[in-house]
Amino acid sequence: MKRFVLGFAGFLVASSALAQVPTFETEAPFAYLISADTGTVLFDKNADEPMPPSSMGKMMTVYVAFDMIKKGTVKLDDKITVSPETWRAWNNRGSTMFLAVGQQVTVSDLIHGIVTVSGNDACVVLAEGLAGSEQAYVDLMNEAAKKLGLTNTHFANTTGWPDPEEYSSSRDLAIIAMRTINDFPDLYKEFYGVPSFTFGQTMGGKPITQPNRNPILGKVRGADGVKTGHTEAAGYGFTGSAEQDGQRLVMVLNGLPSMSARTNESVKLMEWGFRTFKTYNLMKKGTVVENAPVWLGSEATVPLVLDQDAAITTTRSSRGKLSVKVSYTGPIPAPIEKGKHIADLVITAPGQKPLTLPLKAGASIEEAGFFARAWAGMKNAIFGAPEAVPAVAGK
Repeated sequence: MKRFVLGFAGFLVASSALAQVPTFETEAPFAYLISADTGTVLFDKNADEPMPPSSMGKMMTVYVAFDMIKKGTVKLDDKITVSPETWRAWNNRGSTMFLAVGQQVTVSDLIHGIVTVSGNDACVVLAEGLAGSEQAYVDLMNEAAKKLGLTNTHFANTTGWPDPEEYSSSRDLAIIAMRTINDFPDLYKEFYGVPSFTFGQTMGGKPITQPNRNPILGKVRGADGVKTGHTEAAGYGFTGSAEQDGQRLVMVLNGLPSMSARTNESVKLMEWGFRTFKTYNLMKKGTVVENAPVWLGSEATVPLVLDQDAAITTTRSSRGKLSVKVSYTGPIPAPIEKGKHIADLVITAPGQKPLTLPLKAGASIEEAGFFARAWAGMKNAIFGAPEAVPAVAGK
C-alpha cells in the first residue's frame, strides 16, 4: 500500500512562501471572529480564557426555550404568571422589561423581553414558568452546554448576574450563537434583530418602548444578532452576527471600558471580517472527486464521493492560491462498503490551517473471484505488487 496525495486539476497550488493574513488590532482583551459557514477562525484573542459572560449568557436561556418550542413541549402563546416573589426580586434590578406582579405574559413576549431589551425579570419568569424554578432551568442550560461541546462554560443563573460560578469563553459564546442560528433558523429570524420592543406602562399609563441594544444593528449591513452584556466585573461585551451576500460571520468581544468602545470595536471587527475574508464554494455534496484504484476487487476503481459541500473561508487575495488535494492509502483493498470513509479532500489556503473533508466510497466493491485473485497473486510473486497511481482529475 502507498499513501497518495494528488493535486486536483482546476486549482492553483499555493507557493511555499505562505501569505500573511491581514492583521486586526482591538483594545478588547477578549475577541473572536469565525465564519459560521465553514467554521474557519478568522481572529482569536484569548478565545478560550474563561470570563464573566454577563448578559451574553442569556443566549443560552433563549436557546433552551427555543429547543422546547421546537420539540413542541412549549408554545409561544403559552402564558406565565409573574409571581410576587420574582417581581420583588427583579423589579427594576438591572435591565428590565417592566413586568407587573400577577401579570400573565406570553412566552413570546418574554423571549422578546430577553433578546431585545435584556430583561432580567423576563429571564427568571420564563425559567420558573418552563422548568418550575430558576435553578431547574439553569440545570437545563448546563446540560445543553455539554451537548453543544462547550468546554469553558458554566451557568449559575439565567440572567448573567455576577456570580463566581458563572463563566464562559469567547469561543463558547460564538458556538451558542451559531447553534441558535443553525438549529432554530425560523425562531432566530423572528426574535433576533428586532429594532425595539414595546411592553409595560409608565406611571402615567404610556407604553414603554425600549430599543435593541445591539451595537451593530443598522450600522453593519446584514446585522441581525445577537446579544450584548455588561457588568462591572466583565466590562462591556457583545456577541454579534451578520450575513452579507450569503456569508455569515459571528463575533465576540468582551472587557471593553465603555458602551461607545463596544460599538466602535464591534463595527470595526465585523466590517474588517467581511472586507478581508470571503467564503468560496468549491464543490457540492455528492461530487465524485476521484476514482481510486481497488486491490483485488470486482471493479478496478471506486469513486471517492464528497459527503458534504466543500467550501473554504479565506482572504480574497488567496482565492487563486488554493491547493486542493486528494489523500488516501491505495490501492484500496476489497471488499469496500459504500459510504465508508476511505480518503480525504485537503484544501489549503496561504497562511491558514488545512481544511480536511472526508471522501467516502461511492459504491460497494466486492472481492474479486478466485481466478482473478489467483492470477493477481501469481503476478505479484513474479513482478511484485503494483503501485497504481490514480489519475489526476481534470476539469
